[in-house]
Order: sequence, then C-alpha cells, then structure tokens
Amino acid sequence: MKARIVWLILCGIWGSTWMAIKVGLRDLPPLSFAGLRFVLAVGILYAIVRARGVPLPRTRRDWLLIGITGFLAFTVNYGLLFWGEQYISSGLAALLQATIPAFGFVVAHFYLPGERVTPGKICGVILGIAGVGVIFSNQLTVEGGMAFWGSAAIVVGAVACAYANVLVKARCGHLDPGVLAGGQMICGLVPLLLAGAIFEGNPLAFNWTWSAIACLVYLAVVGSAVAFLLYYWLVRNMDVTTTMLIALVTPLIAVGVGVVFLSEEVTWRSIAGGLCIIAGIALINLRRRRGGLSGPLATIGPDGVGDGELAPVRAKLVE
Repeated sequence: MKARIVWLILCGIWGSTWMAIKVGLRDLPPLSFAGLRFVLAVGILYAIVRARGVPLPRTRRDWLLIGITGFLAFTVNYGLLFWGEQYISSGLAALLQATIPAFGFVVAHFYLPGERVTPGKICGVILGIAGVGVIFSNQLTVEGGMAFWGSAAIVVGAVACAYANVLVKARCGHLDPGVLAGGQMICGLVPLLLAGAIFEGNPLAFNWTWSAIACLVYLAVVGSAVAFLLYYWLVRNMDVTTTMLIALVTPLIAVGVGVVFLSEEVTWRSIAGGLCIIAGIALINLRRRRGGLSGPLATIGPDGVGDGELAPVRAKLVE
C-alpha cells in the first residue's frame, strides 16, 4: 500500500511540473529559468551526495562522459524544452518529450549490441514517430509558425536526451546515480546561464513575481529533490513493470492538468498523436526479458518518460 501511494505521488509531481514550467515562463525567460532551476537542484543534490559519503569520479574519461551527457541532456534538451513550451501547451510539450524512448531505441542499436530488436519495439518506434507526425500535421497552418518551431525544438531536445541516456547506460554504469546527476547538471547549467546572460540579460532585472519564484522553487525542490528521494525508494520497493507505468501516466496527467488549471485546448490531432506516442512507449518500455529490462530506456526520464537505467535518478532531479 505504501509503495502504491508513493507511485501516485510521483505521477502527480511529474505530471504537474509541465504546468509549473508553463506558468514560470510567463515571467521568466526560458534559458535563464532552466539554468537557475538547476542551480537550486544542484545545491540540494550536493547535500544528498555528501550525506551519503559517495566519492566523486576521478578519471578524465568519466568527467568527459559526464560533461557530454550533461550538455546533451540538460543544456540542449532542457534549453529547447523551456524555449519551445513558450509557444505550445504544457500537455503537448509533455507528449512530444515522451518520444525519448523511441529515439533512444534507434540510437541504442549502434551503442548497445545486447539490446534486442523486437517487432514490438519497432512498432513502438513507428507509432511514436507517427504520433509526432499527426501532431505536427497542422501546427504550422493552424497554431502558427512559432508553435511549429516550438514543437520541433522539443523533439530535437528529446533526440539529444535519448542519445545522452544511451551513453549513460553504455559507459556510465559504474558511476553513482547521484554523483552522475549532479555532475551532469553542473556541466549543463553553465552553458544555459551563459546563453541566458547573453540573450536574456541580468537575472536580477527579471520580472520576479511570486508565481515565478514559486514555480522555480517547486521545480527544484519538489520536482527534483523530493521526487528523487521518492523514486530512489520506489525502485527498491516496487516491481519494475509497475514502476515503468509512470512513463505512460505522466504525459496524460500533464495534459489533464493543463486543461483544468491553464484552460489549454486539446485538438483531435493532439489526442490521436498523443495516443500513438503513449502506445509506442508501452511497446518499447513494457516488454521485459526474464530477469531484466527489455530496452535502453526502460525506466523513467524527464517528466516521467522513458530513460536509461541510471538516468531516472538523474532526470527526476530536474523535472
């Protein structure tokens, strides 16, 4: 019973972070908003790592991998995600980001030879890409040019995140998840803050409303630290398949939260495309081998979608 309650809480947290991003973007510019959120999250994560007494990586190779994956998963993915969500609904952003496992399956073919290519996974990729195509089919003509480019930016970010997650599974399996997460965040937030300073100006001059501050704190503390601790506990007290269901529930919650609290409209194309994406995630993520997971993105990633085996701990610190 306790594990089920934690599971529900996590679904609620990760389904609501998209709304927090959307509301915060009303007052804060995207790159600086993302970068400052990670500054707070890194501070919390550092305290957790120190309390656990985990040693830091010592080799140049480890730090290089942390830097590369941090840049892809945080600078590129979240920079594009925050920028793109200015122009589309929070629910649609969640659905588009949910394509991470589909792209990850393709990338894993070149980096993880042990990952099995099954008809189910191939169908999952096809469904996911089809879903994106359905959503894109009228973005340019109906929603406007910036909505199209915002959607495209989030998909590009999902590709970058998928590549980072496969690298994590292929080459970072020996690193502690908390240390990996903190290192990636530090490497990813620096370019975000630099770009924000150049293109968006001095953070002290931003429109620091109470809602903007609340969104920033919520994303860093609840969406990052609290969710990290809950998920870390959950993976040790719940079977893998049930835990992976979070990846399917989170985008649906994000859509519902956006409709109820932000009055976001949901078109039939968003519904049809979203169902294709969710079905694709299910086919890719919820097929297990005996004694192990079936895919490179078999657990949880940004905002509750598929991610690498170590990346869930990293990703859930930031969404």
